[in-house]
Parts: sequence; C-alpha cells; structure tokens
Amino acid sequence: MNARLLVRAAGPGVTIQDAGRFGHSRFGVTPAGPMDKPAFVAATRAVGAEAAIEVSIGGAIFEAEGATLPVAVAGGGFDVRLDEITLPPARVFPLEPGARLAIRAGASGAWCYVAIGARFDAPKALGSLSTHARSGIGPKPLAAGDALTLSDIAPPPRGPLALTAPWLARDDAPIRVMLGPQDDYFPPRAVEALLSAEWRVGARSDRMAYALEGPRLIHARGHDIVSDGAAMGAIQVPGSGIPFVLMADRQPTGGYPKIATAIGADLGRLAQLRPGETLRFRAVDWAEAVAARRELKNRMAAGATLTPLAAEVSTEALLAANLIGGVVSALDPLFPPAGKGQG
Repeated sequence: MNARLLVRAAGPGVTIQDAGRFGHSRFGVTPAGPMDKPAFVAATRAVGAEAAIEVSIGGAIFEAEGATLPVAVAGGGFDVRLDEITLPPARVFPLEPGARLAIRAGASGAWCYVAIGARFDAPKALGSLSTHARSGIGPKPLAAGDALTLSDIAPPPRGPLALTAPWLARDDAPIRVMLGPQDDYFPPRAVEALLSAEWRVGARSDRMAYALEGPRLIHARGHDIVSDGAAMGAIQVPGSGIPFVLMADRQPTGGYPKIATAIGADLGRLAQLRPGETLRFRAVDWAEAVAARRELKNRMAAGATLTPLAAEVSTEALLAANLIGGVVSALDPLFPPAGKGQG
C-alpha cells in the first residue's frame, strides 16, 4: 500500500501551498503561495518539505495511512490535537497509521501550516504546487474524502519535538507601511486617516485581499490609474474609499491607486489577523523597511531548534490511559467489608 494522507474533514480554504508560482505575473498568473511565509518556512524546514497544507480557521482533520509520517505544524495559536491529545501550536511529531491529527481554530491566528516530510505525488502547474482556487491553477482545495499520495518519506522522529522558531514570536505593534506608490492620488488628510485610525479586518477578507473597515479614504485625483503590478501587502483604494490589502492570491495587476504598501517583514503578522480583529499602520522609510526585512531574513537563516520532549502528562493523556488494573464490588463475598468475616 502506498503511503497516503487522508483528509477526514476540511473547512473552506484548506489548500496545498509551496513557496509560490513566480515569473508568470506578466502573463496574468498570480504567484499564490503561503499567506504567512515565515510560519510556512518554520514548518517545511523542520521536516525538509517543499510544500505544506495551509489550514484556515475552518480547520481540518488528517489521518496517516500506510506509513508513519514525519509531521510539523506551525502558524498561529491553533488548537492542535493528535488523537485528542492537545499539542502546542508549533511541534514536530510522528503521525502513525490510523492516528488522527485535528487542526481547529484556537486562541489566535488565521492560518496554520501542516508540513509532511515527504513529497506530494501531484503534478505541478507552471513549476509550482501552489493552489490558486479562483483561477483553478494548481491542486484543487482539499475536501473531506481526499487522499494525498506521498513518496520519498523521511524517517519520522521517535517522539514529539518542540519546534522553536524565534521569528514566530509576534506582538501587536502597528503594521509598518511605506507610502505609495500612488499616495499622491490622495489628499494629506486621507494619508493621515490611514495612519491614525484603528482598522478592523472585514468579513469580506480572504486569500485575495483583506478588506479594512474604518474611515473612507477619499481621492484627490480620481480612483482610476493605468493598471500596474500589484505586490502582496499593497493597500489599494477603489472608488468606494474602502481600502483593501492585497494578499497571496491577489490579481497580478490593478487599476486602483495604492496609498501604501505593508513591508515584507510584517506580512505574516498581518496575514494572521482574523475578521473582526483590529490593526494600526505606521509609516516607515525605505531604510527601516530594508533593515526589518534583513533582520527577519537573518533570524530565519539561523534556523529553528528541535528539542526532544518526554511524554507529557496531561488530563487528556491520563483519561486516555488505562491506569486501573481491575475493580471489585463491595457486595462480592470474596471481599467482605472490613471488620466482618475476619479472625
């Protein structure tokens, strides 16, 4: 039997993603790729994987078949359970045949990455395994009943390992942006509103763009431009005045002015915001943006650490274990109550 990963349940937005499909934007093909690249890197590097399964807050349940699989999970504060035993959000562990891995929305985060130390036996589209659901490029979104065939399986760890990636430690500081490239299409008060207001991630948010709820941003020179390239993190403002932050599945080009662009070092933190959560922006210059990107790159280059863990004693583990050797009834004649039938 071939080794497979069985999908027992999957909410919306569960897809296979690798680093992305680059070099084709001029042909109208979006890069796709992970929403939170630093979390994706933490999971895939831990088990030597090229791609990972990106799980949204709708959750998913997976089961191994045919072989024990090395698995890494990272990204957000999700509720991660192995056969109902709760695991920390970032962990490497063996997934044995028949064991179930459940990923559900937890205290925080919008995207979680499940990396398998193996190769997905799926055809690449334009050199990438990344799924872009709107265009139908790449593997289709995962659904209950799917089975992913695996090959080149790496040796699984003997037990659970703590995955410590310093770059996953995040705070609630404002998302840093560089103004432009079309901030001159807005009056100064619109730029001031962008930087001073508290914004809320709207319900109309997905892998293509995050809608921001807050003050309407008015235009000074109209809301149409000659279409130009759209980068992840660009804050596009159509005629409605509602800003949209373009994300991994963004359109390759856009004809609305972009008032600012979130810097690369903060994109993962921005992506992990759920609808209803709030954020603020802070303008930075080119030097600070480059320094932040370099710092993140250096931290990721230093690598994560994997620390063996002893078996953890938890309420779930105790309830799952058979700690009783047997029971007797107080009415059993072989075991009379104390003080009777003795001496």
